[in-house]
Amino acid sequence: MLHNKTILVAGGDLRQAHLSKLFSSANRVYTLGLEKAEGAGGTPTTLSELWQTGLKVDYIILPMPVLSDETLVNTPFSGKKLAIDALLDCANPDTIVLGGRLPPALIQKLEERGLAYSDYLDREELAVLNAVPTAEGAIQIAMEELPTTIFGMKILLIGYGRISKVLARLLKALGAEVTVSARKFSDLAWIQANGFRSAHTADLAEAITGTQLIINTVPAVVLNEELLSRVEPGCLLIDLASKPGGIDFTTANRMGLKAVWALSLPGKVAPITAGKIIFDTIQNIEAERRQAHE
Repeated sequence: MLHNKTILVAGGDLRQAHLSKLFSSANRVYTLGLEKAEGAGGTPTTLSELWQTGLKVDYIILPMPVLSDETLVNTPFSGKKLAIDALLDCANPDTIVLGGRLPPALIQKLEERGLAYSDYLDREELAVLNAVPTAEGAIQIAMEELPTTIFGMKILLIGYGRISKVLARLLKALGAEVTVSARKFSDLAWIQANGFRSAHTADLAEAITGTQLIINTVPAVVLNEELLSRVEPGCLLIDLASKPGGIDFTTANRMGLKAVWALSLPGKVAPITAGKIIFDTIQNIEAERRQAHE
């Protein structure tokens, strides 16, 4: 467990705010770019203060996603821009950088500076546990947007990854008629074994017929113009996939279909739980790092 370390939590949403609070119980924590976030722990600081004091930072914890564009840290709870290069200038040779979904260009910068780093989004334990608030958030959106109950609803889930596995189970428990599509025949077998209807991705046109809710989890455009033309009026489309997403939103809007691109749901619907998941994952990374050096 991280103890008596100097940690800089930079940017992010309420997940990072809660994360800073969790770490502050046993470490010296400073926050940057979280001045408008409620519940943050540690001491707010600025880049100029960090440079003036020459603070030796053991860990820099970046958000998920790390960047809002190619050069700026994602800081939705700050009115100030935070350049990633300026932030990395605060690191020393022993600083360890942690972040979620580290882009290749940033990884190159870290390696050029000789900084150790780890992408906590690559961790299986985080991905699995993060699927729960994501699934619950998707159900919340469906309940808010549709005039009918989940019970008895005909629902299509596209993809059978971690999120879809959790979603299918929760939706079935609410009384929905759940069909799950996948490309791999092994996944189709597991879908059937777990008590859901299955549909091969190549047969989506047939599976869409009569569906009242379609939730995509595949990060590639699956619902193109041809398939969208088969969507029933009043059907809600929810896309949980990261960029580029799985829905042709331009076409969906032109057709008058209601489509919601629900990104970063854990940070929106359950930031305390999501922050604790990141906290536990970072502790696991540190434990493995110590074991590797013993």
